[in-house]
Amino acid sequence: MLCKIGDVEVWRILDIHGPFLLPEQLYPTAGPDVAAIIESHAPGSVCPASGKLILPIQGFLLKTPTHNILVDSCVGNDKTIPGNPAWHQRSDTRFVSSLVAAGVNFGDIDYVLCTHLHTDHVGWNTQLVDGRWVPTFPNARYLMPTADEAFQRAQGTEMYNESVLPVVEAGQTELVQAGHELGDHVSLIPTPGHTPGHVSVMVNIGHCEAVITGDALHSTAQCWHPDWHFKFDVDPEMAVTSRIQLLERVSESGCIVLGSHFSLPSIGRVSANGATFQWHE
Repeated sequence: MLCKIGDVEVWRILDIHGPFLLPEQLYPTAGPDVAAIIESHAPGSVCPASGKLILPIQGFLLKTPTHNILVDSCVGNDKTIPGNPAWHQRSDTRFVSSLVAAGVNFGDIDYVLCTHLHTDHVGWNTQLVDGRWVPTFPNARYLMPTADEAFQRAQGTEMYNESVLPVVEAGQTELVQAGHELGDHVSLIPTPGHTPGHVSVMVNIGHCEAVITGDALHSTAQCWHPDWHFKFDVDPEMAVTSRIQLLERVSESGCIVLGSHFSLPSIGRVSANGATFQWHE
């Protein structure tokens, strides 16, 4: 177990942990020293062999008193991702083993909550069975941002066809918007910009509170540099605005922050640091 928020257990469900892309590719407005800056704030984040940023691809399992909620389902197996050979048609047991370690199997998941619809957040939504894609979690409702589903449906990508459409066709999808509440303890915070409908996730029980960032941030270095654009933001300026608003919120509340792509252990708190912010593990 990663941590406990009141009586909600939070488990990290790790799928991949390895080099992704060069920091200067990922943060095109950060300048030529971006790798050194990231390494100064998050030592060990830059692979010494390849120079690429090491990103965990992970979800978070919330075991509440009434439900098992999986926040984001990572890359998955067998998916068509030719642009990233490390993710393309992979076959790996780490994600499933992480669920088992948390004491659950596919049938135990009540909700799959997608912060947004990108390849590395929806992959285990489905699995390939006898040549066809079927929902991995047979008893779950899949919550997806309305704006993201419409955007990706219009694109008609392999990601949508393999990891989203089969869930829609199975009747297990619930399209939601920021402000949606899931039970008594989980709600969605608007953080658009990375994608049109991107949300972060608030877990709140009494005086105990935590936020799962999704892709509102990708590195703890962005606490100091929230103005950095990210390569895959659909609206970079809106993403900056959302990032600053989220950082303001979590720094003022002092709540636990769980970074979906932050270097392991991916948990800490944020404080104000003059005009920017600071990360504390």
